[in-house]
Amino acid sequence: MASAPQPQPLPLFYNDLQPLSSQVHADWRVRPTDRAKFLANHHAIPLTVEEFPQAQRFMPIIFSSGPDAVPLALFGLNEGVNVFFDEEGQLTQVIRDEQGTIIESSFYVPAYIRRYPYLLARLQPNSEELSLCFDPTADTIGAFEEGDKLFEGDQPSELTKAILEFNRQFEEAGQRTAQFVKELQDLDLLMEGEVSIQADGASQPFVYRGFSMVNEEKLNQLRGDQLRKIVQSGMLPLIYAHLFSLSQIREVFARQQRMGKIVGPQLVNPA
Repeated sequence: MASAPQPQPLPLFYNDLQPLSSQVHADWRVRPTDRAKFLANHHAIPLTVEEFPQAQRFMPIIFSSGPDAVPLALFGLNEGVNVFFDEEGQLTQVIRDEQGTIIESSFYVPAYIRRYPYLLARLQPNSEELSLCFDPTADTIGAFEEGDKLFEGDQPSELTKAILEFNRQFEEAGQRTAQFVKELQDLDLLMEGEVSIQADGASQPFVYRGFSMVNEEKLNQLRGDQLRKIVQSGMLPLIYAHLFSLSQIREVFARQQRMGKIVGPQLVNPA
């Protein structure tokens, strides 16, 4: 039996981590769900750079502040406010039939959300090997009578193999994302962001800060090798996907306003 991961700060959503084991979890199953209650009160979700083209159609893409910036999809402009998922963690951007079953959904759900409750983690700090772990407090995995098996005998089921592959691809995307952000920083293209929104009837505008964004003026000034680098590497369309997505901030603000959840005037740092 594998030893448990060493204590360390847990990522967003995760309350605990336990390695998946054919000995301990031989009879465990995964049951489907149409809700993500763990997501209900979160307003900023990590995003990989490869998701920018899909995500920019629905949500603002920003970067956290500070030297270790990461891309974030904004689900709300204030901490604890999520305009796309309700209190039960059900996606509101869907069409349901009379029984409540989703029959149409065009909303893009970031991979970070779809990955939960699984995670590739090092079981020992000095090890390079990553093991498939999960959050045992999640209500979708356990010793259920119903659901899909995680193991067939002592071998991982096809479902578990698919989960492992998804997590492997997510880790690789995370590495490419970190390199993308590093290149933005090396080119000095990230700056502190600010958005001002004048709401109807408000005496003062709502000013949101505490995030980073690409400096479009500096981007347009790039010449020579620097410009050639971001064009040839495929960075340029991803940068513009981020910049185009910022127009969604006003849509998120409008949704919060309709929900009666405008809190201002400043965005809590989503890092």
